Amino acid sequence: MHSPHDPYVRVRGAREHNLQGVDVDIPRDVLAVFTGVSGSGKSSLAFGTIYAEAQRRYFESVAPYARRLIHQVGAPKVGEITGLPPAVSLQQRRSAPTSRSSVGTVTTLSNSLRMLFSRAGSYPEGAERLDSDAFSPNTAAGACPECHGLGLVHRTTEELLVPDPSLSIREGAIAAWPGAWQGKNLRDVLDTLGHDVDLPWRELPRQDREWILFTDEQPVVTVHPVRDAGRIQRPYQGTYMSARRYVMKTFADSKSQTLRAKAERFLESAPCPACGGSRLRPEAMAVTFAGRTIAELAALPLSDLAGALESAADSSETARVLTADLLARIATVTELGLGYLSPDRATPTLSAGELQRLRLATQLRSGLFGVVYVLDEPSAGLHPADTEALLTVLDRLKAAGNSVFVVEHHLDVVRHADWLVDVGPQAGEHGGKVLHSGPVAELAGVAESATARFLFDVAPPPEREVRSPQGWLKAGPVTRHNLREVTAEIPLGAFTAVTGVSGSGKSTLVGEITEDLPGVGRLVCVDQKPIGRTPRSNLATYTGLFDVVRKVFAATGTAKERGYGVGRFSFNVPGGRCETCQGEGFVSVELLFLPSTYAPCPDCAGARYNPETLEVTYHGRNIAEVLDLTVEAAADFFADTDTPAVVRSLRTLLDVGLGYLRLGQPATELSGGEAQRIKLASELQRVRRGHTLYLLDEPTTGLHPADVEVLTHRLHELVDAGNSVVVVEHDMAVVAGADWVIDLGPGGGDRGGLVVAAGTPAQVARAGGSRTAPYLGRALGVQDR
Repeated sequence: MHSPHDPYVRVRGAREHNLQGVDVDIPRDVLAVFTGVSGSGKSSLAFGTIYAEAQRRYFESVAPYARRLIHQVGAPKVGEITGLPPAVSLQQRRSAPTSRSSVGTVTTLSNSLRMLFSRAGSYPEGAERLDSDAFSPNTAAGACPECHGLGLVHRTTEELLVPDPSLSIREGAIAAWPGAWQGKNLRDVLDTLGHDVDLPWRELPRQDREWILFTDEQPVVTVHPVRDAGRIQRPYQGTYMSARRYVMKTFADSKSQTLRAKAERFLESAPCPACGGSRLRPEAMAVTFAGRTIAELAALPLSDLAGALESAADSSETARVLTADLLARIATVTELGLGYLSPDRATPTLSAGELQRLRLATQLRSGLFGVVYVLDEPSAGLHPADTEALLTVLDRLKAAGNSVFVVEHHLDVVRHADWLVDVGPQAGEHGGKVLHSGPVAELAGVAESATARFLFDVAPPPEREVRSPQGWLKAGPVTRHNLREVTAEIPLGAFTAVTGVSGSGKSTLVGEITEDLPGVGRLVCVDQKPIGRTPRSNLATYTGLFDVVRKVFAATGTAKERGYGVGRFSFNVPGGRCETCQGEGFVSVELLFLPSTYAPCPDCAGARYNPETLEVTYHGRNIAEVLDLTVEAAADFFADTDTPAVVRSLRTLLDVGLGYLRLGQPATELSGGEAQRIKLASELQRVRRGHTLYLLDEPTTGLHPADVEVLTHRLHELVDAGNSVVVVEHDMAVVAGADWVIDLGPGGGDRGGLVVAAGTPAQVARAGGSRTAPYLGRALGVQDR
């Protein structure tokens, strides 16, 4: 039995996901880093086992009624864990935050700022004091009634709705109208109302054009459609809806992402005329502090906001206390290199790394000690210069008396660790073992470790020939966010890396590259957004592999005898699926005073299909068993079969290092890096024609250096095949292997937004004033300047 003051967290028999009965001891009060290739099981150990068990124990102490209200992860599959303190988790959430969420709300700076204005603001003569809620655009008391606190109104214009006025209505002048029958119906209604649908749009009277596009009237008329040969078309009652009304209704109500995106093309956002974009009621905007409104202060970068608060002449005790609190909160955020963000910056515009560091800053202020912080790649999205600031913060968390457990791939963070847990040796069923748990230096003696090679082998990369551009693409001039009239030249037929510290303007610049630019051809953007938001979406459905597999099963002798079509083998529609769980594979069990829990379906035991469907086999396996195969196992299974489409699809997934994922693995279980590589694989399996420009935003996020090698090899193959690749990247090993580098900066936010250097990696490594240059020089094996 261990003493209550056991200095180790001891894990015994961990079997979560692919962990193979792992036993490991990790000391407390240290910075411990978990490493291993993607899919090796390091997150299953750190988050799925250690953090999940700490959370479960905490919930045990909560009243059963309150427990129902908290989302729980369930008990992990582990024998026992001893010496485990309370834990706080900081994961890289992939969920899409709402536009009402901002830097201020994440860091709770907004609360303090509102309190400052409520208690210490300068009010107009005779105005009554407002509650702090009246300074929030997210409450009924504070939101501008015109735009409901969003600060923007969406409107449309004739130029947007009718891009080509030389066309007649019959020829499709009103581009915003729906297609197919619905669009024909609106045209026939206009014809019945007496409008000339064959006259060029620009020749129609102005008042008619105004009415057609913008009226709020919805007249109903009897339409006598023009007969098509051989079809009987009866008269019907048709209702007219103006183009603006159709666009607004689609944008507000449609559940289809495609239809919403189409409607958005015909809208422009403008600051709300009532509040001027401040999002607040006039009463709140009349209150000032240090001569500024709350909207003006919230729009300042945090470093400038701190200066404005420090110089505030107001010396009332209330103001002093509240500004001191605000300055302390701002200091922790600027220490993490985020001083360029303003409190009103919307959360969806932040990168995953920025969002996680904001939440890390909030934890620094909490003053907790004696807890385990479990962090998921805090260096993701960070320039090497910013990583140094991160290490200082992790050391401060440790110095405050906490244990810091970090899942990480960044080698500088790994080298900085006090203790290293290396999981592997490979991914999926070939991983799940702890190869090393001890000081970093001792990993050098572990031959099986994929991490050791990168951690200790510091030989410079071999010299490589830089490709010659096949032409140039001009992006810009761009004036957006912190970019001011910035122009960049991107070589075609080459591999280009866009670098710079966080907030320097990389994603903004790359976002300006569209298919309309001369020389682009086909454009493919591969981002880290989830490939699906429900467990029904999975690897096989997203890549189109599932369609081919269902056809294969429908073509078997048994399926033909029974009359089973392709739909029979889908778990999303009635017919072949198990109706008890409706193809989910699990059922929700409601427990009184306890959270509802999920259990495998009692009828299909998680297989998702009914017994009759499972009787159909292909090469000895039924459809559920095929979905349960890993990509690697499926490649072997289909290798000798006559299914070239399946083999090609599996081969590309293997090529981007995803052999460990199961075909039926729900999209909700995939990391952002895995989602991005799945998108890349589904793009690679297409038969390509002509030049394609691939845009990737930090493709190496969440990847072990061994996986980065595999991925960059594939990207260079795309360039060798005559395409162009542009990556926004912080990994200097990838940047060093590029043909061309565009470095933005020199700093973030207001201090960024300029092209500091552009050229080959060797040229940029020698550039003065570049924060990237010294790190790139090190990766190229060039001595620091």
